[in-house]
Amino acid sequence: MSEKLEFARDYKELKVYQLAFESAMQIYELSRKWPPEEKYSLTDQVRRASRSVCGNIAEA
Repeated sequence: MSEKLEFARDYKELKVYQLAFESAMQIYELSRKWPPEEKYSLTDQVRRASRSVCGNIAEA
């Protein structure tokens, strides 16, 4: 019953980072289809927030 624990050497190896990055890319693609009047307000805010998650995971 001996299990070997493996630790990530880099934040990019973390599953939570990979999921956050994948989600950020999906959010970016989906937000491209939003109306033009949302381009500078809602779209920008949502994109920055999704990138922030990846940045916070990497920083931690």
